[in-house]
Amino acid sequence: MADKQLVLAIFADEAAADRAVELLKDRAKDSQLAHRPMGVLVVGDNGQIKEHKLGQRSGGKGAGIGLVLAALTPPTLLAGIVGGAVLGHFHHKGLGLTDEDRERIAAELAGGKAAVGVLVEGADEPWMASSMLNLFGGAVEAHEVTDEALEAVAAAVPAATETPAAEG
Repeated sequence: MADKQLVLAIFADEAAADRAVELLKDRAKDSQLAHRPMGVLVVGDNGQIKEHKLGQRSGGKGAGIGLVLAALTPPTLLAGIVGGAVLGHFHHKGLGLTDEDRERIAAELAGGKAAVGVLVEGADEPWMASSMLNLFGGAVEAHEVTDEALEAVAAAVPAATETPAAEG
C-alpha cells in the first residue's frame, strides 16, 4: 500500500488552478490538509514545463510537490530537471502511472490546462482533497506515491529545484 497519494485535478487554465489552491487552503485551514504540499503545473507553448508553484516540502520525507507533479509528465519534460537515474526510478517506481496516463496528462496540459496536485496521507485527506478540488471545477484523479520514491528523488536532486518559480 502506498504511503501517500497525489490527488491531481486538471483545471481549464492556470488562473482556475491558482484559485483552486487558494480556496483549498482557505476551506481546509482548520485541518492538516491545508499544510500539505500543493502545487500547480503548467506546460508552456514550447511543450516544456513552464512553471511550478510549489507548496511546502513533503514534511522532511523527500522531494517536494513540484517534482511529484513533474513526474506525471512524459520523461522528455522531466529530463531538464533531473538526471536519468532519478528520472527512471521515479517514473517506474514512484507513481502508479502508465505511459498512456502521462501522455494523456501532458496532452491536457499542452492544450492550455493546468494541474493542481496535493500530496496527502491518511484516511480522510485523499477524500477531502478530491471532493474540494472537484467542487472547485477540477477533473480529479489520485495516484499512489511511496516514501521510498520521494526519498530517492530528494537525495539525487539539488535543493535548487525546490525553490518556487518566479511569478510572472
